[in-house]
Amino acid sequence: MWIRGRPKRQTNNAEQRTRLNRVVRSVLGFFAAPRIDMREDYEKVRRFQRHLAAPRVTTNRAVDHEVPSESGTHHIPVRVFHPKEQTRDEVLVFFHGGGWVIGDIESYTPTCINMADLTGAVVVAVDYRLAPEYPFPAGLEDCYQILRRLLDDPNPVGIADADKIVLIGDSAGANLAAVVSLRLHQDGHRGVARQILLYPVTYWDHDPHTSPFDSVREHGAGLRLTNAEVQAYFDLYVPDPAGRKTWEVAPLMAQDLTNQPRTLVITAELDLLRDEGEAYGQALRAAGNSVHIHRVNGALHGFIALPRLSRALREAYEVVTAFLDDADQLQDPA
Repeated sequence: MWIRGRPKRQTNNAEQRTRLNRVVRSVLGFFAAPRIDMREDYEKVRRFQRHLAAPRVTTNRAVDHEVPSESGTHHIPVRVFHPKEQTRDEVLVFFHGGGWVIGDIESYTPTCINMADLTGAVVVAVDYRLAPEYPFPAGLEDCYQILRRLLDDPNPVGIADADKIVLIGDSAGANLAAVVSLRLHQDGHRGVARQILLYPVTYWDHDPHTSPFDSVREHGAGLRLTNAEVQAYFDLYVPDPAGRKTWEVAPLMAQDLTNQPRTLVITAELDLLRDEGEAYGQALRAAGNSVHIHRVNGALHGFIALPRLSRALREAYEVVTAFLDDADQLQDPA
């Protein structure tokens, strides 16, 4: 019941690359998020994000609903965004990022408006519960319940065919999307036909000394997202370190990746999560799924929230719309 590209191989010599990387990194450092202790300051960050997202959209562009949870203990807020011009039948069910700790419908409203307008599709944003007030698996349960209900009955979002539902998330939201999709298969429930994972969190170790991924060492300090911030998010989301190695927190640990939807993975070149996101796409492909992996060169983590004039944002949505259009160039070999 609803209630109201990979980069081309460089040919420059190593000294030139090192010099260029230092210049680029120094410039991008100006755009890095201020260093704070998320364990102590997450409430301040939430308030600041909501302030930046104002003013609110008019009611003819977004409609709020509250969906009762299966446990009956709470309601799950959902905001449905309508594009200025609807050009496709798909409905994008969106899980926002923010390390499972920050971000909500209000702070992500500008991002969702862009998503609706640039894809021409209705966007359904889920305002799942956040840690540390509600640690794992609370937010995951909210996302799972909303998507499963829509797959059983898509009529509340204006469609009759559940195959028109596309799952999408960014960062921690992409993690939730991947896990929800895996869980639907594990539970024997029908899944979505397509999913879009924007720079997803897929692994549990982001220590530059022990991580298997080079991007954690190359881009884990001084840019938009740091190793220390990711560690803080995990501490709040899953306080027990042993629990972070399960597939429901780190989907790259899943033993069974078969029968997953056609998948688009988009990563940012200058993001510590780059390699684990691409590794997840490769693992899905190795399990027999149709997967396209696209790396946005020169992009930082979180670029989906940038203004529409951003090159990274425009490039990403070109790939997303081609994926939604079933463009031939996005049919990667298994």
